Amino acid sequence: MSTLDTGLTLIRTAAGRVSKVNGWMGNAFKGWMPTGLYARALLIMIVPMVVLQTVVAFVFMERHWNTVTRRLSAAVVQDIASLIDIYKFFPQDKDRAQLRLVGQRLQLVVDFLPVGDMPPPGPKPFFSLLDQTLSAQIGRQIRRPFWIDTVGKSNLVEIRIQLDDAVMRIFAQRSAAYASNSEIFIFWMLGTSSILLIVAVLFLRNQIRPILRLADAAESFGKGREAPNFRPRGAREVRRAAQAFLEMKARIERSIEQRTAMLAGVSHDLRTILTRFKLELALIGDVPEVDGMRKDVDEMSAMLEAYLAFARGDSGEVAQPTDMSMALEELRSDAERHGHTATVAFHGLPVVTVKPASFKRCLANLVSNAARHANTISITGHRDHRYLTVTIDDDGPGIPANMREEVFKPFLRLDDARNQDEGGTGLGLAIARDIARSHGGDITLGDSPMGGLRAAVRVPV
Repeated sequence: MSTLDTGLTLIRTAAGRVSKVNGWMGNAFKGWMPTGLYARALLIMIVPMVVLQTVVAFVFMERHWNTVTRRLSAAVVQDIASLIDIYKFFPQDKDRAQLRLVGQRLQLVVDFLPVGDMPPPGPKPFFSLLDQTLSAQIGRQIRRPFWIDTVGKSNLVEIRIQLDDAVMRIFAQRSAAYASNSEIFIFWMLGTSSILLIVAVLFLRNQIRPILRLADAAESFGKGREAPNFRPRGAREVRRAAQAFLEMKARIERSIEQRTAMLAGVSHDLRTILTRFKLELALIGDVPEVDGMRKDVDEMSAMLEAYLAFARGDSGEVAQPTDMSMALEELRSDAERHGHTATVAFHGLPVVTVKPASFKRCLANLVSNAARHANTISITGHRDHRYLTVTIDDDGPGIPANMREEVFKPFLRLDDARNQDEGGTGLGLAIARDIARSHGGDITLGDSPMGGLRAAVRVPV
């Protein structure tokens, strides 16, 4: 392998590792981020403003208060230097009463200690602005050995200056030499951040509410329900999306109405012809050839009804609260009337908002499909805070895994597909899934604990 190929391989390997690291970091960051638009919008508005204010406040306010602290410390050291000058130029004041009186005027407590009473220099605090500023000013203005104590929460600062025949000890107010800005900084940040947060919450709540209403209206329409009080509101983009949703909803409803009207006309015309066939067969009389023709006409009538039911779907029916435990009990009674063993169990609140006739037909198609290939049927319903789930188990031969999606195709009429409805049109499971999806749910097929097929219907409540 050439050097160029080796270099390209190394570059690709490094790029792959960087991509994996970036992907891992991105996924970790997404895990910490909120998922809601409300929370994300608050972060987008609040975080940059708070960071900007923090930087501005720290840079400008910290510089201002540092300057104030240096000037205050310089003034205190200047007063101490004046006291030292008085001590040097008036040595006759043995009891130093005049010096203490001057110190009181300067708001300083002055005392004198023996020459050897000077503590050793201690470690300097790294982040103490007062200690650094006082030390610099004493070194610049007094230029004598000194010791200071600025550590702790005391309101006093102790300063000791080495003189020729004594040690001058001075107690000064911390506020006279240091301008604390931590409280002001915290108050500024909390105050401005709170105002920003309140304004952002009030503003975003009114902006997010129309989006939530649009989502609720779309969800209700997907479940086959109406949203009578919905109208476009909010920002221009949200109103535009809401208007587009209403126009789409109107087009879908108009298409369904046109299809229903067309099917009603087709149904009327074909039923008229079939009725004439039946009348003509009745006039012919009872002959062996007529019996076969009557069966063909009856089968054609049943097929026509099945086709129209599949094409018409559940249009026109309004969703309303329905007691699902009673509906499942009726399905069990129908199955037992046809000579099958059936059991029913329901868990949770039984009242669910569905289109009762169409949803019952969905379940009836599944039960009749199970009854056609099995002897024992188990119907179980479960309702939680999100979904209604109805499972229908049987002890029949089941459906191979590779055919469980194929059987939902309309007009599929394989003997082992278990897709035959009573009319033999191959629309039983297709109609059931169409009804379930019109409610915002779906139907899945799987293996039953009873050894046959399990059909599970799940729709949102």
